[in-house]
Amino acid sequence: MVQASYDKVAPIRTTAGALFYRRLFELNPGLRALFKSNMRLQGVKLMAMIELIVDNLSQFDVLLPDIQALGRAHAGYGVQDEHYDTVRAALLWTLRAGLEEQFDAADELAWAAAYTMVAETMKAATQRLTAPS
Repeated sequence: MVQASYDKVAPIRTTAGALFYRRLFELNPGLRALFKSNMRLQGVKLMAMIELIVDNLSQFDVLLPDIQALGRAHAGYGVQDEHYDTVRAALLWTLRAGLEEQFDAADELAWAAAYTMVAETMKAATQRLTAPS
């Protein structure tokens, strides 16, 4: 379901990236300080990563090292575990806003499950960095 609904997102990826960050900063204005680069470029990077993950959901183990590295990188930027909930909310809002009636409750559940899998993998990679030896 995630892959099928992403096919509808792909044509609006630039808009979706902008919608996502607008909503993210509405939900938590303090997160804006974590972003030092051009937000248009950040939106492009976000959508490219989402596309890569969506394309490989059925073989998640292939992406595992990249997602773990992404989690460690985000920790270095100052991302905290609680920020992942805000990102989840912004992502789902973006999909609902961008796809409107083309994004139903079943799609939302599928995206939420996929996001949770990615977020938990990223957080676990970060926890291994900070765990006492």
